[in-house]
Formats: sequence, structure tokens, C-alpha cells
Amino acid sequence: MALEIEYQEGQTPLEEEEKAGLRIDTITIREELDEFEQLNIQKAVEWTLKNRWPAKKIITGDFMLELHAKMYGDVWTWAGNFRKSNKNIGVPYYKVATDLRLLLDDALYWHEKETYPPEEIAIRFKHRIVAIHCFPNGNGRHSRLIADIIIANLYKFEVFSWGSSTLVKADDMRTNYISALRKADRGTINDLIKFARS
Repeated sequence: MALEIEYQEGQTPLEEEEKAGLRIDTITIREELDEFEQLNIQKAVEWTLKNRWPAKKIITGDFMLELHAKMYGDVWTWAGNFRKSNKNIGVPYYKVATDLRLLLDDALYWHEKETYPPEEIAIRFKHRIVAIHCFPNGNGRHSRLIADIIIANLYKFEVFSWGSSTLVKADDMRTNYISALRKADRGTINDLIKFARS
């Protein structure tokens, strides 16, 4: 039986070819997919808690790919690889690597020159990488985990709480998150920083 997914506002639909990359053929509905992905993500979070990395390791393309593979590799064959199709959000797929490289260069500069306060650096990075939309799926969760890694590793701050939610279910918390993202899209980052700490 094929995977059937109902998408919520702000979620990126998968192409049929991408759905075919599902490693677990017993998954047929969104709830099952969410559960298996969350189990895989938890393993990735545990991996991040056991390790500490410097900026020159974290703020690299290789680390972005490795983290995505750790988060989704048990569920999807394409985990840790850039998307090969255009989506309802993000840059054209052929610009992903270039735009990510620009973001990484900017982020290293922000860190080295202390351009913004630490929380703002982490959230600006999170916002830009999700706007690029590097992967077929999991971009929001990947961007939130990388913001947590940046704030914890580079600045020794507590990780963000993200409204104490996985932000997967369509509820008020997700609505507030999407609203904060849209304000950040228009250049106002403060609501997204506040949400990350809510």
C-alpha cells in the first residue's frame, strides 16, 4: 500500500519519486510517518548531546548534510542529500548548494565578528536555511535542531524550547510558529526569536 499524506499549511509535499524513498514499507499514513521520523530525530538529538563541535565544523555544508542524514536516514533513502525537485517553498533546486554556501559564509562572519547577539545568529541561520529548503522533507525540524546546536555549542546557552512542541501537528503552536516565520520573511526576526524561547 502506498504512502498517503495529507499536508498541513506550511508543509512541503513530496514528489512520488521521493515517497518511493521510504525505507519502511509498512508506513502508509502521516501519523505513522511522523512517529518513525520522530524516533529517528530523537536518535539524532542524542548524537548532538554527546558531541561538541566548533563553528568551523558546524557551519559547513558537510555538517548540514550529515545532520539531516542522522535525523532521517532510518526512514528515507534520500536523507542527507539535497533535493532534486522544486517545491512550494525554497530556492530552485539547482541553487540550493550555492545559496547554502552563501549562508554558511554569512554565518561564520556573524559568529567571528559578533554581528548579532548569539540567539539572533542562531535564529537568523535557522530562518535562512529553512527558506533555502535544502531537502525534500524535514527542513523545519532540521533548521530548528541546527539552531539548537549553534546556540548550545558556540555560545553555551540552553537550547530553544520551540513552544515545547514538535510543531508537526496543526495546532495553535504551529500557527504561531508559521506566523513568526512569515514575519521573519518580511525582515522582522524578533517574533521568531521570542517563539523559539517560548
